[in-house]
Amino acid sequence: MVTGGGRGVGLATAMKLASDGAAVVVNDLDQEEALSAVDVIRAGGGEAIACAGDITTVDFPETLINAALDAYGGIDIIVNNAGYIWNGAMHNHSDEQWQAMLDVHVSAPFRILRAFSTWLRETARREIAEQGTARCRKVVNISSVSGTTGAATQIAYSSGKAAVVGMTKTLAKEWGRYNVTVNCVAFGHIQTRLTQPYEREPPTIEVGGRSHRVGLTDAQIQATRAVAALGRSGEPEDAAGAIYLFCIPESDFITGEMLTCSGGG
Repeated sequence: MVTGGGRGVGLATAMKLASDGAAVVVNDLDQEEALSAVDVIRAGGGEAIACAGDITTVDFPETLINAALDAYGGIDIIVNNAGYIWNGAMHNHSDEQWQAMLDVHVSAPFRILRAFSTWLRETARREIAEQGTARCRKVVNISSVSGTTGAATQIAYSSGKAAVVGMTKTLAKEWGRYNVTVNCVAFGHIQTRLTQPYEREPPTIEVGGRSHRVGLTDAQIQATRAVAALGRSGEPEDAAGAIYLFCIPESDFITGEMLTCSGGG
């Protein structure tokens, strides 16, 4: 299951997992984007369904988990990827802005994983009783270098992304008994609509009926590339590759870790 799977990093991740044989539940706020992602995956020979909806709505995480269970009978991988930016200097941050960033980046993944836990605990205990061990399942949460090193104008976003790291490390300790690995990936500059270049007026995206400025100036983009050891920005496929590392059997003994995917920046 991939939240925010209709575009950008989420879409690249859903496609990569599907190409490796996973049946994917694609969640996105925009139903058209979710359905389009499913079409792309199926056109490539993969299996996927869409479950569009707002993950910040209190009861939607349970709907999302149930959709996955109804379609496929189980859940092996959850990628908590959905999110957006709402930037501004500290003195301009409103309570609404602060809460919106915490809701999408921390509270929504928390509720999704809490909803998942009901099925997980029952299933893992049965597997342990019958087979001696539970099937290894994976949770990959998405953080950001803004949450690990800070970023001006992103006090709410950075705080939310920092909280993701704490949530990841704590849940890894709780769910080890169920053979679930819980890790997170902190991204640097990845080329998506949130970081698209602009010259004069910044572009905007619509979230919940509100317009949010996004994008980076050419100078900002060049600055991020200058400090990156690889000398370039990341593509969505680069980000998907980092997530993928925590989804494969080779990472079955890795949990509670944060991987920085920034090109060495």
